[in-house]
Amino acid sequence: MPTSPSDPAAKAAVAQAAPTGTTDLAVVGAGPAGLAAAVTAARLGLRVTLLDTAERPGGQYYRHPAATLGATRPEALHHDWRAFATREAALREHETAGRVTYLPRHHVWTVVPADEPGTWFLHALAGQAPDETPVTLRARRVLLATGAYERQLPFPGWTLPGVVGAGGAQAMLKNNLVLPGRRVVVAGSGPLLLAVAGSLAAAGATVPAVVEAASYTAYAPQAPALLRNPAKLAEGATYGGALLGHGIRLLTRHAVTEAHGTTRVEAVTIARLDQDWRPLPGTARRIPCDALAVGHGLVPQLELATGLGCATLQAPDGTVALELDAAQRTSVPGIWSAGETGGIGGAQLALTEGEIAAHSIAGRPVPAALTRRRARLRAFAGAMAVAHRPGPGWTGWLREETDVCRCEEVPAGRIREAVRELGARDARTVKLLTRAGMGWCQGRMCGPAVAALAGEAPAPDRRPLSCPVPLRHLAALPATEATPAEPAPPGPEPARP
Repeated sequence: MPTSPSDPAAKAAVAQAAPTGTTDLAVVGAGPAGLAAAVTAARLGLRVTLLDTAERPGGQYYRHPAATLGATRPEALHHDWRAFATREAALREHETAGRVTYLPRHHVWTVVPADEPGTWFLHALAGQAPDETPVTLRARRVLLATGAYERQLPFPGWTLPGVVGAGGAQAMLKNNLVLPGRRVVVAGSGPLLLAVAGSLAAAGATVPAVVEAASYTAYAPQAPALLRNPAKLAEGATYGGALLGHGIRLLTRHAVTEAHGTTRVEAVTIARLDQDWRPLPGTARRIPCDALAVGHGLVPQLELATGLGCATLQAPDGTVALELDAAQRTSVPGIWSAGETGGIGGAQLALTEGEIAAHSIAGRPVPAALTRRRARLRAFAGAMAVAHRPGPGWTGWLREETDVCRCEEVPAGRIREAVRELGARDARTVKLLTRAGMGWCQGRMCGPAVAALAGEAPAPDRRPLSCPVPLRHLAALPATEATPAEPAPPGPEPARP
């Protein structure tokens, strides 16, 4: 049984687990990219410290049930489980051999230049509030594999109980073996919807419809990228077959424009969309349900990277991603990144980029097969991003009283007023005038929506802390380590491949 965060023995174990010297490589995130990078770097001779917020490796993609639930076949909930299982076994082997220090339940809240040029301090909180323990690590190189979170586009009724993220519904099933409801509409945009619907149906839920805002005909101009990835096409066909097998309707060019209910969602209204995602008059109809799993793709999680000043770019899906070179380097010397931080692309691409980054950090030539695989998978990811990018007309779903910022309960009307009457032209000004984005999630949920209402393209969100940190831990830091600063002059770089 897992120990409690407040258990003194658990706290002592956390304190003893942190390495006291300088590690060759610190990897932040134990999802597909971070896990692949850690085991590859260890195999290439580096001493690696792998930090992750979860209790077990795998990230959001390879979530699996807690041991106490007694699941006998966790692999049944996943695609390509072997890719994870082989790397997890390698991680345990490297742990035993002393080549990898794996630190679960460690949330890195900032990375700053250390007092020795060319090294970095990683400040983390180990455990859970209110008994978290501050941990500081020193590393010569840092790989950020922080993954992504769901993009939500608000609509009337989205705050009702029973409305969950599409990825959140899948996480509930994978991690806790529970369903969000018995009759679940799956809606939004992106290939994740097909996987979620198939998983929920296989677990016993009734899925009356998958409501996809985009049209699959948008893939037609991307045919070359699709044909270079026959395995991906076969995967999509498998999901499509699962929908047919469970009698699930796939409604493209449709969106959920309102959720209805009192104490819980009881039905949703869907409408057909035009090419800009504007609801077409006269097409609305209701679907009864007791849960709605909705999401419009993913957003790269960049707080640590942008806090360091890493350069960003706008990805084809309209999100902000890191600017990376062929070796997965960021614009800040000594900092690498892999996986969804460089643009949403899925687990296979993340595994590949993690291995490429490890070779680069170790000063080894990157195998040509890895480079070719990354190019092929990135092309497919780009095709998906273009096909499912939200159209500008989605803001027409919002009524004046619809909450956009859930934390601070800021409705769309107040944001529009800030733009129309108070002169706000960007999300930051809207935030100052309305408090939208000042709540617990710090704009992660409402940020894209606020930017769209302000008429601004999504911009990198630079903040010194990636999660809430108790003041007592900040006060205990030396003044030079309390907040990120300009990167120190880099030390010797590994040989370029």
